[in-house]
Amino acid sequence: MAIGETTDVHGSAAMACAGIAAWLMSGRRAGARRARLLLAGGGAEAGPPRQEWVGATWRRLRERMRPEAWSLVAGLVIAVIGSSVVPLLLGAAGVPLLGRVRRASEARRAREQRGDAVIALCGALAGEVRAGRQPGEALRGAARDSDGLGDGQPVVLAAARFGGDVPGALTEAARQPGADGLVGLAACWRVAVDRGAGLAAGLDRLEGALRAERDQRADMRAQLAGSRSTASMLAGLPVLGLLLGTALGADPLHVLLHTGPGLGCLLVGGALEGVGLWWALRIVRGAEAA
Repeated sequence: MAIGETTDVHGSAAMACAGIAAWLMSGRRAGARRARLLLAGGGAEAGPPRQEWVGATWRRLRERMRPEAWSLVAGLVIAVIGSSVVPLLLGAAGVPLLGRVRRASEARRAREQRGDAVIALCGALAGEVRAGRQPGEALRGAARDSDGLGDGQPVVLAAARFGGDVPGALTEAARQPGADGLVGLAACWRVAVDRGAGLAAGLDRLEGALRAERDQRADMRAQLAGSRSTASMLAGLPVLGLLLGTALGADPLHVLLHTGPGLGCLLVGGALEGVGLWWALRIVRGAEAA
């Protein structure tokens, strides 16, 4: 065997040994990593990555903090940046206003959910009556399947069980926000009991009318969504102006917070902004009510 061939053989053997050693080392590292993961918690890493932890913390903070609290946080941040207590006072003044907006929004959602529950109650009651059950028994079954009666459920079910004034109890339960459809249910019940009319047919017509009214309200809100978006966009234009002024190096926060004319412009502009936003939302609410 020639010297060159011997050298090639030795080089190939050395390369093969190095490859085997690298494979064994990688296997050991992978085994060690698997062992660490298993010891850390059943095959999963000990803790989430930093980005996921930050995102989860932000989501929890956003869910727990009410919208009005962000007004105070924004005022505090701007007060620190502008070295003035005025933004903090304005942020504190915005807390009750935003709280009122939040409560109104929650009340509107509660009314809508109550209205949907009444519609479901009418449909379930019609199905129970068609199945051959007596009206009182059918009402008890439908009330269990839906929450249409709300807080008035014990009184209504007691009247249905013991032969009381079910239409009167339904009319009283209709005083709850969003439960206006129970008045129609009381009328259907009274007509069916007094005149022997078909209760299921009346409930079907009532359910259809309530669904049509709900769809009409939803369509109206969809048509007014553009007006609401326009009002919100116009309300954010002053903030955009402040950002542009800061980008151009004009320092508008110093002018607004530390000079007499700037404070006057801030008060007058804030008052006009509030009046304009209130007027625009009033027009939208008037259209919804109509």
